[in-house]
Amino acid sequence: MASMPTQRIETDIPARLDRLPWSRFHLMVIIALGVTWILDGLEVTIVGSIGPALQGHGALNLSSGEVGGAASAYIAGAVGGALLFGWLTDRVGRRSVFAVTLGVYVLGVLGSACSFDVISFDLSRMLTGIGIGGEYAAINSAVDEMTPAHMRGRVNLAVNASYWAGAALGAVASLLVTNHDFIPPNLGWRLGFAVGGILGLPVIWLRRFVPESPRWLVTHGYLPEAEVATARIEHAVRSLGHTLPPPRGTLSIRPRRSFGLGVVLHAMLVTHRKRSFLVMVLMLSQAFLFNAIFFTYGLVLTKFYAVPVDRIGLHILPLAAGNLFGPFILGPLFDSVGRRRMIGGTFAASSVLLVVTAVLFGLGMLDALTQTLLWMAIFFVSSSAACGAYLTASEIFPLETRAMAIAVFYAIGTGMGGLGAPYVLGRLIGTGEAWSVSIGYLIAAFLMGCGALAEFTLGIDAEGKSLEEVAEVLSA
Repeated sequence: MASMPTQRIETDIPARLDRLPWSRFHLMVIIALGVTWILDGLEVTIVGSIGPALQGHGALNLSSGEVGGAASAYIAGAVGGALLFGWLTDRVGRRSVFAVTLGVYVLGVLGSACSFDVISFDLSRMLTGIGIGGEYAAINSAVDEMTPAHMRGRVNLAVNASYWAGAALGAVASLLVTNHDFIPPNLGWRLGFAVGGILGLPVIWLRRFVPESPRWLVTHGYLPEAEVATARIEHAVRSLGHTLPPPRGTLSIRPRRSFGLGVVLHAMLVTHRKRSFLVMVLMLSQAFLFNAIFFTYGLVLTKFYAVPVDRIGLHILPLAAGNLFGPFILGPLFDSVGRRRMIGGTFAASSVLLVVTAVLFGLGMLDALTQTLLWMAIFFVSSSAACGAYLTASEIFPLETRAMAIAVFYAIGTGMGGLGAPYVLGRLIGTGEAWSVSIGYLIAAFLMGCGALAEFTLGIDAEGKSLEEVAEVLSA
């Protein structure tokens, strides 16, 4: 790469990227990178749907606690992977990292399919989580930095919502692999996990065509490479007949090859400490809700409503649909109505609906159908809330710390809110007492309410603004 500049420079690259219309190039980037969330949704739903099948003697003969423990191993791996690869993403580039993390995921998920006891299964789930956790930091950074400012909210929500397309795929797959008339019990669950590995392999090849983030290149001193990458993107857009307006404004920076951990932590914990607190609350609350419910919903259906294992997928599909359509329908409002109102409102609505569900469940007033319909309504809004939390983490910190900030708060939120949630809910379900499970739901409601309060008081109005306007780059 080119030599490092030694003086301050003026660049219009961020403005050139932000003024672009939506094009086939952006769609290619979204498809190649957004598959991460499809695979993650597939993983969570497969475990949630076939969790009871793993307890059978024809499979791994796991207890309810061990099913929850495997989910916790997955989340622990995701936390560690996010921290490791988040640091590398800011240091060596977005493209270098997302070329590796998907391969790690594929190895982990194929290892899950080949597991022979609880230890090998837990280790494979942890490796799968390491790959997925690393993906979060690299992918969110790259997507935000290459998406035009006026569409960043809806695009980010759509990418994160694609998780639920994977969840729907996992629900359909679970219907097939748990049908013992077609597939033997000792083979079906293995095929369920192998689906993710099969889907991941061609995407590794597709990512070869995704460029490095020009924003990352220019702030780290790779100016010729940044100019070439930006020019190629502009050429791809013009070739479709678009006329590009002149860029508005320039950015004055002093590029650096790397930014020490001390600089990163100072930006997060001192300069932007209120923003850090906001993101921590948002990530923790949504992580508890989603990890607690989706890793254990299959157990609730079988234990409280006597739903056969091979029918669980039919109840997961409506939940996945609510989660998928919510961000796609509400997403444009995050760019028009604004971040603060939409994120705060969706967190608050989720909290209220969770309280209603917890009370009705405890009173025994629900059945499998009404329980599923309530979760569908809850996740229609809470999915947008969760996507808004990831959007917030990825756009309100300086570019040089973006991936690390995503990783740190994903790790904190997921570790505190998600690591113990599946295990706790698994144990509460194991008691067979409806009100015990309702306590878990009420905890989730309280945390989502805290997220709403934090967003309304500390939220950042980032809609329509360039990333550099939302948070000044450190190299400035």
